Amino acid sequence: MTTPETVRSADGTTIAFDRRGEGAPVILIGGAFNDRTTVAGLALVLDFTTIAYDRRGRGDSGDAAKYAVEREIEDVAALIEHVGGHASLFGHSSGAILALEAAASGLAVDRVAAYEPPYVVSDREPAKEDLVDRVQARIDAGDRDGAVTLFLTEGADTPVAAVESMRTEPVWAWLTNLAHTLPYDLALGGGLRPPVERLAKIAAPVLLIDGGDSPAWFGAAAQAATDAIPGARRETLAGQDHGVLQFPEALRPLLTTFFG
Repeated sequence: MTTPETVRSADGTTIAFDRRGEGAPVILIGGAFNDRTTVAGLALVLDFTTIAYDRRGRGDSGDAAKYAVEREIEDVAALIEHVGGHASLFGHSSGAILALEAAASGLAVDRVAAYEPPYVVSDREPAKEDLVDRVQARIDAGDRDGAVTLFLTEGADTPVAAVESMRTEPVWAWLTNLAHTLPYDLALGGGLRPPVERLAKIAAPVLLIDGGDSPAWFGAAAQAATDAIPGARRETLAGQDHGVLQFPEALRPLLTTFFG
């Protein structure tokens, strides 16, 4: 991992980021279990100035004693100011929710591309309201395995058998290492109904993207957000699913046209 640049957010928290390329700035926002390395592949294929950053509590970024969604929006604001006062945003999963929340809050956002924000619509049941507290309680007790399992099964609708299989794979260590940030992703609204009134405040052009091979509820969530945001449009990437960041070339044509 390269030595990152840093910027200070409004509450004094240090936010670390990698900058590459030339042209209009695009800030890349990862979701749960992501840091700046997981969006690095996308940064490499986009012909813009890309800002891949560690959300607070991850990688080389700092954190605060108490979390609030507003602090993460301030982190995005600090990055926007640092790169010239305006920028476009790409967000994946809960990072897509953060990108939409940043735009709705009135930041100087040029455009937003949001890949599969994990809102709950159609026949999928929303996460229980106490899920954030229960995940946090597992973390406070030192049970990172339990926190990740709760998040995946109840927050991300991952089958129990799939989670048990993941426990035997090397990726499990990566997931548990970032377990302390899972309440942040849940607080953003992952697993909950889309905030229609806030989304309606977004003035920037918005592109909602989902994968053709993803579970149907991701497409339903993308459509619900598209319907709520004035002028938004939706695109479905054939052959892709929620793991699209592993195949950044699949996103390149769509994002190049949209941000260009």
